[in-house]
Amino acid sequence: MDNHFFVLAVVMLIAGAFGGVVNYYLLGRQEDKPNAWVRPVVLGIGASFLVPVVLDVLAIKLVLESAEDPSKLLIFTSICLIAAILSRYLTGSMGDKVAEEAQRATDKTEALMVELRNLQDEIAPLIETETEADSIASVDDNTGVAELDVTSSKVLKTLASGRFIFRSLSGLCRDSSTDEATLRQTLSVLTNKGLAGRSRGPKGERWYVTERGRRVLESQ
Repeated sequence: MDNHFFVLAVVMLIAGAFGGVVNYYLLGRQEDKPNAWVRPVVLGIGASFLVPVVLDVLAIKLVLESAEDPSKLLIFTSICLIAAILSRYLTGSMGDKVAEEAQRATDKTEALMVELRNLQDEIAPLIETETEADSIASVDDNTGVAELDVTSSKVLKTLASGRFIFRSLSGLCRDSSTDEATLRQTLSVLTNKGLAGRSRGPKGERWYVTERGRRVLESQ
């Protein structure tokens, strides 16, 4: 009987290792790292040694019957080999599921961060408009205003007028009677001076007047 258990242990070891090698080649890992075969072989051996436990739970006396019938030993060997080969499906599906869930969570997080940034850009001018400024800050409001040309002043007034806070480029061109190239250059100047701002929302690029720009207009 002791010899039989030793034979079963050798059978499970060899069947598990062979099943692991089969998995290694089925998964196309032959070009991976030199030790890439270790993981499937270990998993195969572990699955093979679990076969007696599963047979005992199912009340199958194959382990004892194989001691007297060589055909039963052959069947036991086949079961161990099948268990070793099937081990890749369990580990593979679990790994793929975990990786898929992790990727899905990462995509949702990135999308949420983009939405938050866009929302912050859209709300920023509203908060700035509704927040009372320190009276001391008005000392620097006229810094660089004298350098504004007629076109810049007109575009700034156009930004501050109308019922829309966020203005499109086409709308600004129409209301200020300015061509697109000149308008873009003027908006760049106003943005550098802190009199205008740019936001990228769901509808595309939009422009708005800052609180400093409003105070400049009020001081004129």
